[in-house]
Amino acid sequence: MTGVYDIIDKIKEFLYEHPIVNSVTFGDFKDVDIDKTTIFPLTHFLISESSIQERTISFTIDLLFLDIIDETSEYQENDLTNRENHSNLTDVLNTQFYIANGLITELRRGDLYDDKFQLSGDIRCQPFSGRFENKLAGWSATINIEIPNNLSVC
Repeated sequence: MTGVYDIIDKIKEFLYEHPIVNSVTFGDFKDVDIDKTTIFPLTHFLISESSIQERTISFTIDLLFLDIIDETSEYQENDLTNRENHSNLTDVLNTQFYIANGLITELRRGDLYDDKFQLSGDIRCQPFSGRFENKLAGWSATINIEIPNNLSVC
């Protein structure tokens, strides 16, 4: 039975191949050195629980898609989205949502779906900003992935 390894490896593999993601971490978020600016944009995830059914196993996974907010006193004259707060917050939220949507879409109908890693239920993503000490912003999401329960009684 390699279910936990498979889930972690498949998610990491997809995220490492994403052109925007710089780092992928797994486990307790407090163990991630968020003082290193070179690791961002970062996607972090953790398996928070599992449910074993007769034919499937469901894993609940908490995800964080985050990047550093870059505050500046200058803005482009034609940039209406960031004129008020003089930061790249809108850009961070946009790119991190793009990564979250890509992973969710891959699990709904991409190669991960074909490999029997399938989402169950609707996915809700919540934006955040200034949540951590490095002025990080992005999205959090909780997903449920079902895989076949191939364990035989014999």
